[in-house]
Amino acid sequence: MINIKEYVFPQNIDEAYEYLISKKNTTVFGGGAFIKMGSKNIALAIDLSKIDLNYIKEDDNNIEIGAMTTFGDIERSGLLSKYFNNTLSKSVREIVGVQFRNIVTVGATVYSRYGFSDLITGLLALNTKVKLYKQGVITLKKFLEEGSKERDILEKIIIEKDNRKATFKSMRNSNGDYAILNVAVSKLDDKYKIAVGARPGRGILAYRTMKYLNGHKVTEETLEKACEILTDEIEFGTNKRGSKEYRKGVSKTLVKRCIMEVIKDEN
Repeated sequence: MINIKEYVFPQNIDEAYEYLISKKNTTVFGGGAFIKMGSKNIALAIDLSKIDLNYIKEDDNNIEIGAMTTFGDIERSGLLSKYFNNTLSKSVREIVGVQFRNIVTVGATVYSRYGFSDLITGLLALNTKVKLYKQGVITLKKFLEEGSKERDILEKIIIEKDNRKATFKSMRNSNGDYAILNVAVSKLDDKYKIAVGARPGRGILAYRTMKYLNGHKVTEETLEKACEILTDEIEFGTNKRGSKEYRKGVSKTLVKRCIMEVIKDEN
């Protein structure tokens, strides 16, 4: 059960931040999908729905996705479908169901750094930054590793339009279930980025694997070696959806498929 003492609708991001730091037990509401799944006592709930943070737009260099943009918005975006082989849509379209995807927001998911997040893994394979109200713009990688230095509000995601090819794949026990494992791979100028998530920890980049692939032509032999490096450097765990050993095996298959797909799309 969720108990909320006070519920507010700030009209701009400055007002929202003032509410956030006004009390200790405050919670920022995006879609509220995951908050509703637990029990919590909240002194002050801050609803961002009145602030103009639901958008997907581009300029000459970047794509910007507002924090209140839903997974459903990403899934259906004509703008995003033009870039990165529609990878971001691929990363969200298998999550639970349509109604759920129309509630869950980008900002809440990324700010919470959820380990099971498919979207975070997809974003990691791209050149992605986050814009925080107080801390400013930092790389997604740094934010995932360090979090925010103080209580903050994520305003938007910024993705560089660098023409990289990309893809996303995941393994699930059934349609609509959370992923057992997810993988995203991108390629730009013969340089790969490989992200692995739902390990069941949050998405991370496979640096040693990337370094090896970036120095070798992709063949069946080098792919096998890359997968060996990946299962050695990435920490996998066990939960109710799958064992550590199973995730290691799945990672090899998903990474191979992703790499071959970006190579094919590049040609």
